[in-house]
Amino acid sequence: MTIMQCMNCGASILASDKFCEECGIPLTASKPPTSTNGCEKCGAGIEAIDAEGYCSNCGFRQESRERNRLEAIVNSELAGVSDRGLKHHSNEDFLALQHITNSQTNILVVCDGVSSSAQADLAAQTAAQSVCLALTNAHQEKNLNAAIKSAFAIASTSVSDLTYTKNLNSDPPSTTIVAAIVQNGTATIGWLGDSRAYWISAHSCQQLTQDNSWLTEVVAAGEMTLAEAIQSPNAHAITRWLGADAVENAEPSIVNFTIPGSGNLILCTDGLWNYLSEAADLGNLVERSLSTDAVTISRTLVEFALNRGGHDNITVAVLRLIE
Repeated sequence: MTIMQCMNCGASILASDKFCEECGIPLTASKPPTSTNGCEKCGAGIEAIDAEGYCSNCGFRQESRERNRLEAIVNSELAGVSDRGLKHHSNEDFLALQHITNSQTNILVVCDGVSSSAQADLAAQTAAQSVCLALTNAHQEKNLNAAIKSAFAIASTSVSDLTYTKNLNSDPPSTTIVAAIVQNGTATIGWLGDSRAYWISAHSCQQLTQDNSWLTEVVAAGEMTLAEAIQSPNAHAITRWLGADAVENAEPSIVNFTIPGSGNLILCTDGLWNYLSEAADLGNLVERSLSTDAVTISRTLVEFALNRGGHDNITVAVLRLIE
């Protein structure tokens, strides 16, 4: 796969692409548009861009290039990477990490803004930061299941309170979320939507979460086989999320995972796992990386998704646990 740069906006493009997914320019054009201060998607002039960076012509939000690739490195055991990918106009994923030294507690949060919603990027960032802060404040509580539920409730209110311009073509700001608080040999994991958590070690590779999705529910109910459900246009539809239009009183799914020994707790968005059919495939990638630090593993997994096409935003958070 040959990756090049768009002459107009500098975004990554494939040799086979006819249009730049970032700015919309035809890649066969003899020269780029003369205006580089207007909308990067539709080409409208600078006068079409409002004070918040939105294009009044097509609704695209101009985004800081720094958001396209985020790396969070807490220490050699806890880190993560979020990348826009090769096809999306912006990065609507976000991650937040925290290590609390006095209790040896680690917190990981990964969010995937729902692309059909308004300000999906802000929804993901708001939720990730809200949950990380709430779990940090609650890390000494005995009932961490209750702490997860409370943190998600706080994030739900924060996301629902985001101001946005109502549009027939978009829903209120919303996001999926998966979060883990790890202490005393147990990972308490909560989620809404299809962002996932995995345990990867030399002895075991397993998916710890079960997607809140149409596909998962119809297969579990015996209404379709997995092969049949995958072919449906509803296959990637989520049934739970954070946002003003979320299912009323929907509580997060929660699992308590006893950590069996050395290994890696990995949280990620579907921008990664869509390219991996089984947890063992993820395990093989981690093993082949020969990495001994969390950020290198995160980068390796993101690069894998980019090399497979990068059709979605990609976010990976890794906690290495060594006994």
